[in-house]
Amino acid sequence: MTHEELVCWLVLHRIAGSSRTLSLLLDRFGSAQEVFAAGRSELSTLLESKTALLDAIAAGADECAGAAAAAVELEWLAQAHCHVVTRADVQYPPLLREIADPPPLLFVRGVKEVLTLAQIAVVGSRNPTPTGCENAHGFAGTLAQMGLVVSSGLALGIDACAHRGALEAGGLTIAV
Repeated sequence: MTHEELVCWLVLHRIAGSSRTLSLLLDRFGSAQEVFAAGRSELSTLLESKTALLDAIAAGADECAGAAAAAVELEWLAQAHCHVVTRADVQYPPLLREIADPPPLLFVRGVKEVLTLAQIAVVGSRNPTPTGCENAHGFAGTLAQMGLVVSSGLALGIDACAHRGALEAGGLTIAV
């Protein structure tokens, strides 16, 4: 994806108001740049009476061309070792694409290529018993040694125990 297209994704993400609206626009026009290139009449047919959003897209087209705010955002993300992964990227998790309403953008800190590896989700109580925590730690460690990436919400309790188990076994984790 070009830098210009990524800038347009970020601008559109900021002004769309919701993931559903962003997805609707991207599904109809194919790319963020094409959304900004579309005419107001074509957009209004899709967005019905959302005049504030139509105005924001018209203003965003200028911002997308100038790229000032989004370029600053991309620079900040790069300094924080973060990445933006769009549904159009090959690093976008394949199974996440298959859900009913996949998020159009993912903000990733770390190695984005991990998103495409085989994963297992481990979630559970925030107040586990000691045995529950030991089991989550052990299961996750074993699964990580088998090559699975352990994913969870990184909540206290079972989630955290699973992450620790995977990492101590030399595995990879994803916290959502």
